[in-house]
Amino acid sequence: MRFLTAGESHGKYLTGIIDEYPSGVEIDVDLLNRELHRRQSGFGRGGRMSIEDDTIEIISGVRKGKTTGSPVSFIIANRDWDNWKEIMDTGPRGKERDRGGDKLLNPRPGHADLNGYIKYRLDDIRDVIERSSARETAARVAVGCFARIILKLLGISIFSYVYQIGNIVLGNRVKEGRINESTLKEIESSEVRCPDKEISLKMKEEITRVIKNGDSIGGKFRVIATGIPPGLGSYEQWDKRIDSRIAGLFMSIPAVKAIEIGDGFMAPYITGINFHDKIYYKKGTGFYRKTNRAGGIEGGITNGESVVIGVSMKPVPTTSKGPGTVNIKTKKASASLKERSDVCVVPAASVIGESMLSIVILNEIQEKFGKDNIDEILENYKNYKKYIGKI
Repeated sequence: MRFLTAGESHGKYLTGIIDEYPSGVEIDVDLLNRELHRRQSGFGRGGRMSIEDDTIEIISGVRKGKTTGSPVSFIIANRDWDNWKEIMDTGPRGKERDRGGDKLLNPRPGHADLNGYIKYRLDDIRDVIERSSARETAARVAVGCFARIILKLLGISIFSYVYQIGNIVLGNRVKEGRINESTLKEIESSEVRCPDKEISLKMKEEITRVIKNGDSIGGKFRVIATGIPPGLGSYEQWDKRIDSRIAGLFMSIPAVKAIEIGDGFMAPYITGINFHDKIYYKKGTGFYRKTNRAGGIEGGITNGESVVIGVSMKPVPTTSKGPGTVNIKTKKASASLKERSDVCVVPAASVIGESMLSIVILNEIQEKFGKDNIDEILENYKNYKKYIGKI
């Protein structure tokens, strides 16, 4: 499954095209819209989310509720477009000036503003802001939900939770791969997607403190996939390793600065005998591990345990105070752009992470079990599970 997105933060639409999506898949539009809503939620989000009500409109590739095998295309309308029509008009440029006065020339540290201005030889950082904005991830969440629809048919589940915001850390309460329905409900009911009411409250207090200071704050989240069979990915070539592909997609999420697989960040502190997950065998169960420090991946291939991804996010570059920068034209010191923005996006990013992991896993599933039709995939997957059971 390949995909492309297009659109600007304040443009008329976000659009997406999904190629090589199997035919015969029944598409639940309500599920797609629920996932889009999950991405919009979370304590620390800015005023933009009170304007938008993301809803998908499928344009092609689906007929009578099922995919046809043709490319799937969709749009998500930007309601805020009504307030930006003049600025974002696609027609020839007139004499109109950008909102707030002259061209935007005060790039934000930590954002793509200055780099994009230089790379594309622009005369204003507005054109950088509009595409590099995290608003684009709404389209990617929709793509990820298309992937999740198929994964659900295979018994694969994906969830996420926040375990750190600023200096507030959850601890080791959650056991990845063994999470129950009660904990999942706690995650979804928490405004910061943390499965502990006391820690959630402290996280909200930390965000509130930062808001009062005109600043922003980052954190960490985990994404976990359960029901993953062994054998997805390959060590044959560097770009076929599933952990390599996972890392690439997760690093494409705006503000993500580091990822770990399993206990990757702890690896330097533990010797080999104690770090690696011992292999056991039980009749009727097959091969299994009692620990999962590898995060479900060894040698670029899934090993049958849950895939566990940890993600670190930097604070949002846009703040109400505006950190120091330099005017591109005058070269004089200036406050950076104070575009309307979120204060903390960690809870929302965890939902985006679910979509990124869904996309990688579905691609590996299609590579191994077929990509043309859902019945073909399900049949081949069932036969593979039988093969595993005989080993």
